[in-house]
Amino acid sequence: MTILFDLGDPATNADPFPAFARLRADDPVHWSPTMKAWIVTRYEDVKRIALNNREISADRLTPFFKANPEYQRGGIENLSRYLNHWMVFRDPPDHTRLRRLFTKAFTPTAVENLAANVESIVAMLLDDMDAKSRRGERLDWISDFAYPLPATVIMDLLGVPRADLATVKAWSDEIALFIGTAQVAGNKYLRAEAGAKAMAGYFRDLVAERTAEPRRDMISQLVLARDETEALSADEVIGTAILLLFAGHETTTNLIGNGFYHSMKNRDQWERLVADPSLADTAVEEWLRYDGPSGALARVAAADVEIGGKTIRERQRVFAFMNSANRDPEAFADPERMDFGRDPNPHLTFGHGIHFCLGAPLARLEARVAATRLAERFPRIHLPGDAPDWHDSLILRGVKALPVGLG
Repeated sequence: MTILFDLGDPATNADPFPAFARLRADDPVHWSPTMKAWIVTRYEDVKRIALNNREISADRLTPFFKANPEYQRGGIENLSRYLNHWMVFRDPPDHTRLRRLFTKAFTPTAVENLAANVESIVAMLLDDMDAKSRRGERLDWISDFAYPLPATVIMDLLGVPRADLATVKAWSDEIALFIGTAQVAGNKYLRAEAGAKAMAGYFRDLVAERTAEPRRDMISQLVLARDETEALSADEVIGTAILLLFAGHETTTNLIGNGFYHSMKNRDQWERLVADPSLADTAVEEWLRYDGPSGALARVAAADVEIGGKTIRERQRVFAFMNSANRDPEAFADPERMDFGRDPNPHLTFGHGIHFCLGAPLARLEARVAATRLAERFPRIHLPGDAPDWHDSLILRGVKALPVGLG
């Protein structure tokens, strides 16, 4: 049987899991002529790709930029200049150096110190939702909570004024067009370039300010991050700040949005959490597994490599779908069932190996506080509307909007 896998199809994008199941069973290392890439869906294969840093490269941007006409014309200079400093797109030794210096700023203690601020922001947003509901205004889980929570947290962490939230969001949305849209949006590369240029200029001014007068924020810590022989360059600080702001809110918005949506669709699990808030930790892990915020790892073959009986040729693209791996029955019992008590839960949502997500503790903190306080405050919250529209993306998995009622 021929399988045609295309996330550009709205039906597949809305619910890719039946297609993932067919691929895992019949063609787990699948060449997609539509996507011009290999689609890898089984748990062990996805894990192997995440760990393989010699034959499978995270640097998918360099070959793309070199082949892109806009890059050759100099039309996406800022996009290539700053995103190439994102450690998620670098291989050792560059990745090793960037991660080592970055972890000097992003410590476990720094995350622990954010807990009180996360609680405060969650309380403020839930108060705002309550007030809007009492006024009879429409509530949307994404725009009223799932987006502003992580966006505000990461802006506070970086030292970016909250008043600039809407402006930064517009730039971030433009960059998101480049990161993994399944279809070609109009002028998406030029729009992403404009977003990267504007955000880089914004952070360049902040970096200059913090270099002259450091504060107690992450940008200052990045400026000061150094070891015996090296420090981050100005472009690396700017690129890392853009990465933190982009990844720090886009993925966590999707985590909280997707997790909440499936909690409402699996009401028995929501009622478990309402009855026993101590389940919040394992509930968040199940949010991450069941329909995670990052659909796939995007990689490029650095050499010919055999996976699942197929030969992936050098320079071919590979999408290793964590959201498929996380429902592989070879790795999880009853994987199609949402279970807030699932333990252990070795999902691959945060990656594996040297590229394991450094922001995982912060994302878990935000989601845990959100789930706990929401269950306490609005146990009858529900979805009054139809199925949501999902973002058109290979990499970022999330809903655009999610109208809710407080009950």
